[in-house]
Amino acid sequence: MQGMSERQYAAHVGLSRGAIQKAKTAERLVLYPDGSINAAASDARRAETTDPSKTRKPPAPKLKPVPEAAVAAVGDTLREQGLAVPAVGGGTTFLQAKTANEVLKAQERRIRLQKLKGELIERARALALVFRLAREERDTWVNWPARAAALMAAELSAASSDATGQQITVEPAAMQKVLEKHVRAHLDELAEVRPDFR
Repeated sequence: MQGMSERQYAAHVGLSRGAIQKAKTAERLVLYPDGSINAAASDARRAETTDPSKTRKPPAPKLKPVPEAAVAAVGDTLREQGLAVPAVGGGTTFLQAKTANEVLKAQERRIRLQKLKGELIERARALALVFRLAREERDTWVNWPARAAALMAAELSAASSDATGQQITVEPAAMQKVLEKHVRAHLDELAEVRPDFR
């Protein structure tokens, strides 16, 4: 066999075997006496006889667009490690992306190891613990005026007297109302504090 088979020529030009058989029937291919296809001569004849407007262009390779967040993450990782960061809009090289990937893998392994050692806890667990402690603290403060008002009223009554020398009595209920007002104002101030757990 001197030339290519239909299958080989189809692979050579990027067409189906059926398209090659049609071109062979239409005598658009140059054949050797044994029926095999002369690739170079057939390419030239096909180029002469094919209307360029009817040729299918090979599809452009489809590249997935890289999200800006991913490019920014590569830059952040490189910056954290003191490495060269790509210019804004300049794109990231493969080497920079690979370096950032390796750095992130190492960081992930370090975090996993710290977690296994018990040095780290999950964020949700930490937030739940802080929330529970804050709620217990709030409840303690809310109940404190009722417990302390009678004692404070008795101490203030015993220690105070007016100009005539008569002792002034402080009502526990009035003392409790004043204390509750101040405690609630303080708790409202604390409620506005929003810790950042990043």
